[in-house]
Amino acid sequence: MDMQIDFIDETNSLTNKEKKDVEQLLQLAAEMEKVKERAELSITFVDNESIRSLNKEYRGIDRETDVLSFALNDGEEEVDHDFEEMPELLGDIVVSVEKAATQAEEYGHSYQRELGFLVVHGFLHLLGYHHEEKEAEKIMFARQEQILSAYGLER
Repeated sequence: MDMQIDFIDETNSLTNKEKKDVEQLLQLAAEMEKVKERAELSITFVDNESIRSLNKEYRGIDRETDVLSFALNDGEEEVDHDFEEMPELLGDIVVSVEKAATQAEEYGHSYQRELGFLVVHGFLHLLGYHHEEKEAEKIMFARQEQILSAYGLER
């Protein structure tokens, strides 16, 4: 199964290897989550100022954050239609590469691990996972760790 992933690196800072790692990690996550064939998402890498602006606009929080997710079918019923050729549009993930680098240092692990964590975190939000309640948080964070471990990005 191959999920279509559109990459936008507004920072021009990600290496080809980092992009390839992110793509392979997301493909593994999609496989583990049994995402439908022909799913599609976009992932945009930005700086702190850009993600702060998005966070303020969409969440009303005027500070930078590490990752934002915008699910296209959030809260909507699945539409049953005959368009078999249409991809399932999951949504958009936005990651601050500056925040990822800072947090990697703070948490004492690699930038690759932090970037992977944020990408998987955003991806799971697109699939409906959340962490508003303690039990939901335990489920989501356990699943993140399973995916990251399966890819070899352990703490």
